[in-house]
Amino acid sequence: MRETRERILTAACEVIADIGSEKIRMRMVAERAGVSTALLHYHFDTREKLFTEAMTHSFATTAVDVERDAGTAPAAVVLARILRNLLPTDPQLHQDWRLWQELWVRALRDETTRTFAVDLYAQTHTWVADAIRRGIASEEFTPTDVDALSTLVLSLSDGYGIRLMLRDPTVTLDTALTSIWRQVSKALGLPDSMPTD
Repeated sequence: MRETRERILTAACEVIADIGSEKIRMRMVAERAGVSTALLHYHFDTREKLFTEAMTHSFATTAVDVERDAGTAPAAVVLARILRNLLPTDPQLHQDWRLWQELWVRALRDETTRTFAVDLYAQTHTWVADAIRRGIASEEFTPTDVDALSTLVLSLSDGYGIRLMLRDPTVTLDTALTSIWRQVSKALGLPDSMPTD
């Protein structure tokens, strides 16, 4: 049952990213997931519920992958992974960004979606802040205003992410990551070069 639900959510993310949340039909998701429409409705009785669950699924999947060894990897490595995952750095994250853009548009017109979007941003803020706090606690990072730095990271990621999604020729992924890391490294007393896995 859980596997079916996961398959439906993965399919929903793909369809929403492909055609947008306004055009999506439950039948399309059912076909992509390889399930009957009745089974899809058993798990998700409305399009709105499917959309919010798909967004939550997308966020959770990314976070689990990035945090896989957060207890043993250097804090700077984990934080660098998070920063890379806040930008459209690969096809999966490109799809996630398309979902976020759908969320933003819906949130401007619908109060329930706006509340959900604000909550999802709070979760993302906590994800970044917790990584910074772990680094401070382990004395790998210089103490700083964690909330302010987390907000700055998310703001820079959103700004650069939008321009990358628009394929703005003046912004590359490397320049975006370098610019964001420059602010992070300055605040946390880290080397200028962003660590790799």
